[in-house]
Amino acid sequence: MATYPASTVSNLLARRRTGDAAIGAPGRPWLTHDSLRALVQRTISDLNAMGIGREDRVAIVLPNGPEMAASFVAIASGATTAPLNPGYKYDEFDFYLSDLNAKALVIQRGMESPSRAVAAERNIPVIELAPDQTGPAGSFHLQPERPLTGAAQQGGSAQAEDVALVLHTSGTTSRPKIVPLRHINITASAYHIGEALALTPSDVCLNIMPLFHIHGLMAATLASLAAGGSVCCTPGFHAFRFFAWFEEVTPTWYTAVPTMHQAILQLAGRHPDSIKNSRLRLIRSSSSSLPPQVMEAMERTFGVPVIESYGMTEASHQMASNPLPPRPRFPGSVGVAAGPEISIMNEEGDLLPPGSVGEVVIRGRNVTAGYENNPEANAKAFINGWFRTGDQGVLDEEGYLRLTGRLKELINRGGEKISPIEVDTVLMDHPAVAQCLTFAMPHPMLGEEIGAAIVLREGASAREQELRDFAAQHLAAFKVPRKIVFLKEIPKGATGKLQRIGLAEKLGLT
Repeated sequence: MATYPASTVSNLLARRRTGDAAIGAPGRPWLTHDSLRALVQRTISDLNAMGIGREDRVAIVLPNGPEMAASFVAIASGATTAPLNPGYKYDEFDFYLSDLNAKALVIQRGMESPSRAVAAERNIPVIELAPDQTGPAGSFHLQPERPLTGAAQQGGSAQAEDVALVLHTSGTTSRPKIVPLRHINITASAYHIGEALALTPSDVCLNIMPLFHIHGLMAATLASLAAGGSVCCTPGFHAFRFFAWFEEVTPTWYTAVPTMHQAILQLAGRHPDSIKNSRLRLIRSSSSSLPPQVMEAMERTFGVPVIESYGMTEASHQMASNPLPPRPRFPGSVGVAAGPEISIMNEEGDLLPPGSVGEVVIRGRNVTAGYENNPEANAKAFINGWFRTGDQGVLDEEGYLRLTGRLKELINRGGEKISPIEVDTVLMDHPAVAQCLTFAMPHPMLGEEIGAAIVLREGASAREQELRDFAAQHLAAFKVPRKIVFLKEIPKGATGKLQRIGLAEKLGLT
């Protein structure tokens, strides 16, 4: 049963030991917990003096690194953060800054970005973040481009029910929705993650996840700080730099998406001494399904448990997690409830018994109260106090959850519903296959047909018919892909997740 020592970010930080490392970066000195607390208080005062306070929205456009982590924590303690992907184009910044109704834009000094032009056009004040070049990693000062004066309407530290973080859903099939997450939501999630991974002040996380995404913000950053541990923030994921960072930082754990794990695994054979001499305690995977074959290969290679977790933005990230040893973990399962309650529901809103396939629903302290200004989406998402995740799955008698796919990603072939994850798992067993992503293709008679994008292992070869025959040995005929395309790389989203929806169109198969 999780305990919640704090319900705001600033109080979460206040409970940590004084001189211990908090936020770092490769090649730089660490920012301690007491220095981070001082940075938070100074940032709140500076924002208040600029007329920015609680519930005011501050868009953040920064490169990945310790300043992004520290600014998220510091700004969230006195206002509402809205981290944005620094790689966005002008039109994307125009949409997000407008949709968020941003009170200010925080951007790194000297950083070129279309967000500056959008802010100027929309009369949004720009506040430059200047990293402290002589101080520890993550230390910074805020300086508005032009003087900002006037008292904040609500100054001081944020309260438990204030919104700490707003993020947009991916908007893969519809207009992106705004997800407001309150302090009570994100602090709960930080404690849930810490409990699932048994994090302590001696733990060091190596963060390679983007910090404009819920995974990096919650699992790597806030969960580490809540446990009194530390997080070392890299400039982002670079497979060929990973082991250099790994040797320097000597982390006890890291968290990533499956495509990152696969890239690291491909290079691991070149670094046996790094792995042998490490103090790694666990590896965490989340944000999309980890192929069982990859999980097993990683555990053999690194000699530590690989903990697959299940999360989404609306739940402040974590919902379920495989447990640490000695409790069992199962490849292909996202584990047991690790924060909110989890159940399975049918289309009519009835909760189903163990062993039944249906929609995964959740409720708990970490779950958003609802999408912003979107009553239609809220009416669809919430039922009888439960939040519909949009994922299909099954809970067994022991409480382990196995996902069978996103409901909107299920392939409807002439009325037969096919889980693309099931097809992925089978094709990944072929010795020539390094990556696989099964997807829906339009069909004039059946509505949808099955396609599969394949990346072959280096030096391996396979023909389309060979893979179809292999799939036919393990799958019913209607589940066998009718089209297999070979790619050097499968398209990924900004966080490294493979993109199932829209893949047929991208590949010209519509």
